[in-house]
Amino acid sequence: MASSLLALIDDIATLLDDVSLMTKVAAKKTAGVLGDDLALNAQQVTGVRADRELPVVWAVAKGSLKNKMILVPGAMLISAFIPWAITPLLMVGGAFLCFEGFEKLVHTFGHKKDADQAKRQARLEALANPAQDMKTFEKDKVKGAVRTDFILSAEIIAITLGTVAEATLIEQFAVLCGIAVVITAGVYGLVAAIVKLDDAGLYLSQREGEGAGMGLVRSFGNGILKTAPYLMKGLSIVGTIAMFLVGGGILTHGVPVAHHFVEHAGEVISASSGVAFLGSIAPSLMHGVIGVIAGAIVLAAVKLFGRIKHVVSA
Repeated sequence: MASSLLALIDDIATLLDDVSLMTKVAAKKTAGVLGDDLALNAQQVTGVRADRELPVVWAVAKGSLKNKMILVPGAMLISAFIPWAITPLLMVGGAFLCFEGFEKLVHTFGHKKDADQAKRQARLEALANPAQDMKTFEKDKVKGAVRTDFILSAEIIAITLGTVAEATLIEQFAVLCGIAVVITAGVYGLVAAIVKLDDAGLYLSQREGEGAGMGLVRSFGNGILKTAPYLMKGLSIVGTIAMFLVGGGILTHGVPVAHHFVEHAGEVISASSGVAFLGSIAPSLMHGVIGVIAGAIVLAAVKLFGRIKHVVSA
C-alpha cells in the first residue's frame, strides 16, 4: 500500500514537472503574441477617464478569461479528434501574425499624422461632452478590446497546442489552462500598471516638500511622465518585430524543406565565420525575413480579395 502511494506521488510529481517545463517552452514561443497583446490592450483602454481605467481593464480581463474558457476546450477537442489539424491551424496562425505585423508596418509608414491627430481630438471632445453616455462609451471600449483579445488568445492557444502536441491529453489540458491563467493575469496586470503609469508620475511630480530627497522624487515623477508615451511605442515596436519572428518561425517549421534550409544556413554561417553567435541568431533573422515576406503576400491577397468582392457586389 505504502509503495503504491509513493509511486502515485512520484507519478504526480513527474507529471507536474513535465507540465511546468512544457508551460515554460510554450510561454517562450508565444512571446511575440504577448508583446502585441500587451501593447494593443493598453491602447484599447486609452481615452477612458482616469477613475474608470482600472474597472475597464478588469472588465476586459474577465472577457479575456471567458474567451479562453471557449478556446481551451475547443483546442482539446481538436487535439483529441482531429490532431492532424494542429499544424494547418498553426500555419494559419503564423500567417495571420505575419499579416498583422506587416499591416502595422504599412499603417506606420503610410499613415498620415493628421489622421491620428484628428482621431485623438475626436476622442477628447467625446470625453469633454457632458451629453456623452460614458457607460455606452466604456462598453464599446470593452467589447472592442475583448474582440481583439479573442483573436490574440486564439493565436496563443494554437501555438501552445502545437508545442504540446506530442504530450498526453491531461498534460495538454494542464499546460493550456496554465498558459491561459498566467498570460491573462500577467498581460492585464501589466496593462493596469501601464495605464496608471502617468497618474503615478503626476502624483510623484506634484509631491510637496523641501530637500534633495523630495526633489529627486519630483524629478522621478517628471521622468515617468516624459517616458510613458515612449514606453507604449517601444512595446508596439518590440511586439511587431516579435510577431514576424514568431510567425515566420511557425511557417518555416511547418514546411520541412524551409526548416532544414534555415537550420543548415545557420550552421554554414557559424562554421564559415567562426562566430557561434552569428550562427545562433541567423535562423531567427531568417524567420523574421520570411515573416515579412509572408505578411506582404497575405496582405496583398486580402486587398485583392476585397477589390474582387467589391467589383462582384457592385
